[in-house]
Amino acid sequence: MGFVKFLGTAGARFVMIRQLRSSAGIWINHKSTNILIDPGPGSLVRCNASRPKLDPTGLDGIILTHKHLDHSGDINVMIEAMTDGGLRRRGVLFVPEDALGEDGVIFSYLENHVARITHLKEGNFSVGDCSFEVPLRNVHSVETYGLKFSIGDEIVSIVSDTKYFDGLLKAYSDSTLLILNVVFYQRRDQYEHLCLEDALEIIKKVKPKKSIITHFGMTMLKAKPHLLEQKIRKELDMDIQFAYDGLTYNFS
Repeated sequence: MGFVKFLGTAGARFVMIRQLRSSAGIWINHKSTNILIDPGPGSLVRCNASRPKLDPTGLDGIILTHKHLDHSGDINVMIEAMTDGGLRRRGVLFVPEDALGEDGVIFSYLENHVARITHLKEGNFSVGDCSFEVPLRNVHSVETYGLKFSIGDEIVSIVSDTKYFDGLLKAYSDSTLLILNVVFYQRRDQYEHLCLEDALEIIKKVKPKKSIITHFGMTMLKAKPHLLEQKIRKELDMDIQFAYDGLTYNFS
């Protein structure tokens, strides 16, 4: 029926700059529909190097949760790929309003290449066989949104960069697969990102069937995600996975 593939699991600037983890984004496939979320630097290369290969010319939509470079660095080249270099006016681009225009990240000449540009905001959206909801705006330094996909019996939620706030619990309470961007190992209140403690608090209260933690900053990498996974799964007795580049979750 489809899959979620983590082309990259890098979070924040230093992991991205050094490419200690890839910053290529997340690919979702459902039936005949292919969507790329947050194509950061290296997204095109990772798609073409993927096994099995992911063909960027077959994309039906691109979603940008926010305009920071670790999420948007390859968005223009992926638009170019989705539209066959502008030869085919096709595909849907979902972006926050501040990602367009003078201070945005989308080249203006590419805007006419896509079939439709939709401002990402709270509400319901669809492309091809996929429908998704933006339940609320995140607390982050630029306009940022999380996503909830309805895929068969699954509610696949992606909590993009945000500071912890109680609204997240209600917004994602029905998630069966919960994907959380977790930059910090320990809380750093001056930054609007989740830390591991925040993520585990959300997971314990939402109680999804499966949780995947991704988008690691330097402190998370130094804490060794594979060891954290073993420790936390044993302590909480919950299906919690720490993502790695290339991880694929297949829908049943």
